[in-house]
Amino acid sequence: MINIVIFGAPGAGKGTQAQLLAEKYDFLHISTGDLLRQEVAANTPLGRRAQAIMNRGDLVGDDIVVALLARALQNRSTLPDPDAAVDPWDRERKGEPHRPEGCIIDGFPRTVQQAQTLEFLFSKLKRKIDCIIAIDVPRDELVRRIHERAAISGRADDTEEVIRHRIELYDEQTQPVLDYYRVSGMLVTVDGSGEIAETNARICQTLERIMSLK
Repeated sequence: MINIVIFGAPGAGKGTQAQLLAEKYDFLHISTGDLLRQEVAANTPLGRRAQAIMNRGDLVGDDIVVALLARALQNRSTLPDPDAAVDPWDRERKGEPHRPEGCIIDGFPRTVQQAQTLEFLFSKLKRKIDCIIAIDVPRDELVRRIHERAAISGRADDTEEVIRHRIELYDEQTQPVLDYYRVSGMLVTVDGSGEIAETNARICQTLERIMSLK
């Protein structure tokens, strides 16, 4: 069992890689962006709060994002009960629901405070974060990928200036978080240039090395 956080600038492909890793290693994939969209679509009280904030053009606060993440991590149908008498991760036990073999989180944390909150949530489950993966892609390549993705999705109105600004904001916001994890020794930077399969192979090689040590 291994728990991972994955980072990547816009266009780095972290969502794609997270999904591939979840399928390959039977991880629970937790995307805070997806959790938020689900709440809004379901018109829940939390979703209505988030929608009102987004309609004003503001960022959704930590209280809402952390609440969604905590609920996903503590959901007994997906993650194990650490106080269970039997190992809830044992998929061979008859009559018990399938449990993923760990989780991969993308879209969170974005600040050092959020990183500390995430560690606290895991500690409550008597688990820990094993690895932080940062997908590194040259900035010019990121701009090319976002242009291409925008054209395919019909959102071809992003200028290069706007795209580069988004990437710069990501760098400014996440660098302190990456530095925080680098000091802890958990950070692993993976070359994300090239094809999706090439990046995935590099990440898998890293994860399998870590899993072999557990």
